Amino acid sequence: MLTGTVDRLVADRRATVDTVVEAPAPLQPIDVTDDATVTEVMDLAERVGEVVLASGTAVMDTTTQIEFIAATYGLDKCDIDVTYNSIRISADRGPRLPPYSTMRVVHYRSLDFTRLAAADRLTRRIRRELVPPQEALAALDEITGAPHPYPRWLATLGWAVMAAAVALLLNGGLLIALLSFVATTMIDRTNRVLNRRGLPFFFQHMAGGVIAAAPAVLVSTFAENLHLDPSLIIAAGITVLLAGLQLVGAVEDAITGAPITASARMLEVIMMTGGIIAGIAFTLRVAEVFEATVPTADITTTRDLTNLPIKLFAGAVTSAAFALACYAERRAVAAAAFSGAAATVVYLLVQHFGFGPIVSSGVAATVVGLAGGLLARRALTPPLVVAVAGITPLLPGLRVYRGLYALLNDELILGLNQLFGAFAVGLALAAGVTLGEWMARDLRRPRILKRMGSLRRPRLSSG
Repeated sequence: MLTGTVDRLVADRRATVDTVVEAPAPLQPIDVTDDATVTEVMDLAERVGEVVLASGTAVMDTTTQIEFIAATYGLDKCDIDVTYNSIRISADRGPRLPPYSTMRVVHYRSLDFTRLAAADRLTRRIRRELVPPQEALAALDEITGAPHPYPRWLATLGWAVMAAAVALLLNGGLLIALLSFVATTMIDRTNRVLNRRGLPFFFQHMAGGVIAAAPAVLVSTFAENLHLDPSLIIAAGITVLLAGLQLVGAVEDAITGAPITASARMLEVIMMTGGIIAGIAFTLRVAEVFEATVPTADITTTRDLTNLPIKLFAGAVTSAAFALACYAERRAVAAAAFSGAAATVVYLLVQHFGFGPIVSSGVAATVVGLAGGLLARRALTPPLVVAVAGITPLLPGLRVYRGLYALLNDELILGLNQLFGAFAVGLALAAGVTLGEWMARDLRRPRILKRMGSLRRPRLSSG
């Protein structure tokens, strides 16, 4: 039975198994008649699943992580149901015992990449060292109860630096980058205060849209002689607000067969994006009432290979700053910077050869997903961290503002076209990441099977 379970785990092509299996080891069966021990194992599996699901991991990967831990302790016949905010497990304990069922509700969403990486390493350790359930639960308590590895002001600095880098990536110049830095600092601090007061996230994103648009209106009204493009300040703010949404997890759930959770996550993404658009639209309408100048959006401008070194640097800084803002470890920040630079150069090159932004985004995201899957083992961090940070420079913040600006100027067809294009770019990014991660797993699978075969081969006695 144990060999069959190991075969099933290795043959599973999902991302988390390939990530956590460092070296195959025998299972550690528990006494399934002991309710207390079974409860410990089920609680451990559920709580690890809660950490990875709350961080934006797809349903199939979360399910595999839970199944992996349960099977390690001998509970290899489990029915697992993971939805948008709940985890249910039912373990079959044989024909003479009733199944053991449990459920856990995920009450929070947190982009804490250090906690995610620590939970991933704990899963590897459980498999490699056969950690007793009590010890594993104690280690998980330390992981979930530990404070963030960086002070909160450093996360704010990460968001602000990310906005400045996005402005540079869009050819905004140093002054626009500085204004984006200041605006994003205000967005983060304001939303933190609103979050402590329990304001729903929709209104937090709406407040972020207001703050992102206000500096752009002021620059357009009082600094016309500087010949700046204030719309890039709004685009940078939109990109920062979009970066925290679970778009990758939503699309991956839809692709891998979890439509209910995919619908819930996608609805959340749409609602939060709607909050951003509502905040910006409100600010622009107020500006028109007071006869201020509304920042224009040039539909014809596109990303190109001009100032390529600066754009590569800006792409790397964007991804690294996002990883830092999400409390990633130093090794993960370096991996994120590499993936951001790779995504930027691939996107620009593909578009230079005549392909549109949607195809270019998909190809770049595929490279990022592949790199994330291959770099994850070296950096000892989950592929999700590298992939989500890597596509951040390609988020369609400027296209969202172009669509909104066209709608506010009664250009309905053009505005809807731009907003639909932004949505299509987002889907291409998420789908590309999913395809790239699958390719990475497929490349690693023969090596894992080879390791398994060498471990199963009986050793000949020297006598």
